[in-house]
Amino acid sequence: MKKIIKKIYALEDIEHYSRKHLPRPIFGYVSGGSETNSSLRENRRIFEDYKFTPRILKNVSNRTTETKLFGQSWSAPFGISPMGVSALAAYRGDLVLAEAAKKSSVPMIMSGSSLIPMEDVISLAPETWFQAYLPGESDRIEKLIGRVEKAGFKTLILTVDVAVMAGRENNLRSGFSTPLRPSLRLAYDGITHPKWTLNTFLRTILLHGMPHFENFFATRGEPIFSSSVNRDFGQRANLNWKHLEQIRKQWKGNLIVKGILDKDDAIIAKEIGAEGIIISNHGGRQLDSAISSLEALESIVPHLKDVSIMVDSGFRRGNDILKALVIGADFVFIGRPFLYAASIAGLEGVEHAINLLKDEIDRNMALLGINSLEELNSSFLRRKKDI
Repeated sequence: MKKIIKKIYALEDIEHYSRKHLPRPIFGYVSGGSETNSSLRENRRIFEDYKFTPRILKNVSNRTTETKLFGQSWSAPFGISPMGVSALAAYRGDLVLAEAAKKSSVPMIMSGSSLIPMEDVISLAPETWFQAYLPGESDRIEKLIGRVEKAGFKTLILTVDVAVMAGRENNLRSGFSTPLRPSLRLAYDGITHPKWTLNTFLRTILLHGMPHFENFFATRGEPIFSSSVNRDFGQRANLNWKHLEQIRKQWKGNLIVKGILDKDDAIIAKEIGAEGIIISNHGGRQLDSAISSLEALESIVPHLKDVSIMVDSGFRRGNDILKALVIGADFVFIGRPFLYAASIAGLEGVEHAINLLKDEIDRNMALLGINSLEELNSSFLRRKKDI
């Protein structure tokens, strides 16, 4: 584990080792996008369109990456995105991610499609946020929100870009399906990746039993191999703004709407009472050819005031985060690299990944000529078409 960590100098390096460690279906599920992967690719390419204009001869000896969000101080302007079935990629994955976030003083969002009960995660890391995939069914919404509140979460994220499951043909090509279906190929992948099979899958089965979808609703969901899993996802195609109004009336904590790419939707979310939005194309995993989150950020920021603007999808470098902050984001969330880190090196790996990003932000703040993130403004960034 320590030998691998010493070879990881940036988040991109982690993916290389995770690809070797994880069985093909599991890695394919985490890494893939939808259909042609157009949005997945664009999420990375778009950063090349923005270039910095640094200041020189500034005293930058008093730098801090500390950031405030919802009245709370965090050590850096980024957190860990929600990722479903994390415990398949890393042993007790949600707990590992939550503990690393707690120790590093950054927020972690727990996914509603996780395999570990929300109560276990919030008990370990009380500042964890919860992300829900809600159906357009008022009674189920009310019961789940009640469970989230009772568990002790203070921030709720509603993901709104999953009216139906996307065309994840890449998952099928790699051998991943929902529900998971035992097959000779799956068995072969397990045999040829013994460290994952022994330390993650079999260890989970022996110590905790067959993994279930624990947090879709107010009660425990189906096991990952159950043919009823797809029915358990509920009637998400019915979800609409009236349901958000219902949630707002019931939920007393911070409410965030995730999956917004259009300014009009952002305005409606604010008017209903959301304290924040996460601009996101779901990491390129939902509508293929959707615009990148960074491009959507630039179009939404001028139209939204007095609400926290967060963004995810495609971020891999400290410079990526700084670019989003210049454009107008208050905070950034990153997913896949942290799960890759958890899969190959557990808690130590995730902490290392977080520190890599912190170091990049700190170093590049100095090179930009600033001591605090509050000093960033539009003069620090140019889009290539405007140069």
